[in-house]
Amino acid sequence: MNAYVFPGQGAQYVGMGHDLYEKSPKAKDMFKKANSILKFKITDVMFDGTEEDLKQTNITQPAIFLHSVILARMLGEDFRPDMVAGHSLGEFSALVANKTLLFEDGLKLVAKRASAMQKACELEPSTMAAVIGLEDEVVERICTGIKNIVVPANYNCPGQLVISGSLSGVEEAVEELTAAGAKRAMILKVGGAFHSPLMEPAAVELAEAINATKFNTGLCPIYQNVTGQSVADPEIIKKNLVAQLTSPVRWTRTMQNMMADGAKKIIEVGPGKVLQGLFKKVDRRLETESATI
Repeated sequence: MNAYVFPGQGAQYVGMGHDLYEKSPKAKDMFKKANSILKFKITDVMFDGTEEDLKQTNITQPAIFLHSVILARMLGEDFRPDMVAGHSLGEFSALVANKTLLFEDGLKLVAKRASAMQKACELEPSTMAAVIGLEDEVVERICTGIKNIVVPANYNCPGQLVISGSLSGVEEAVEELTAAGAKRAMILKVGGAFHSPLMEPAAVELAEAINATKFNTGLCPIYQNVTGQSVADPEIIKKNLVAQLTSPVRWTRTMQNMMADGAKKIIEVGPGKVLQGLFKKVDRRLETESATI
């Protein structure tokens, strides 16, 4: 069975999508439509901007979404998913690729999500940190024992977990996790505390937009971040998308469930190869590749 997976924030790079733009008139039309919907030329930033420009949440999220969705569209009849999943932002790319959402609606929701998250980040100093080499239970216990807000945010693969919260909460957790034997506990250069309670204002704003958007029954199930389980019901998908902003990304569970349900080939659609690497850490025998046109 073919599983198509879509990357999230952090996979961006300068020049992303330019090859698609040049190769395909259909891709060029989609990029131009995106510029019109967003009301600014995101293609200028994607193709010719700086790394710093691309790191801004309100740029990064629609840029990665566009790269992934347009690439999936360019695959045409070669896009034959038995299941899809996306890491954080990548869920929206997956939902457009499997036709749960129209391209235009998906882009509008991603733009709203990015804007709402940016505003939430500005309300309180916050950050995230990568933790390598500890059992999930140890990280969870240490986070629970800290007074200031800090929670597990991304269960990326066994032994690799990202925490998220207030600046003071994450800094204290990094000290305690290092003392507990983490191979690495490193604060990340991110705009704020994604997938934590500090994103609640963004979740409220996004919920309104999601509830006003039509969701269809997709070509195949999506394995969603909040549970890591297969979902086909559009109403449940909508609820999970809202919950995702304040809940952890259970990517380890997602990978395990996709493999248990028969995934044999993992195709990563979008910039980078991070998700392929995470799958390989769970099972080196898996066939993985990047989608290309």
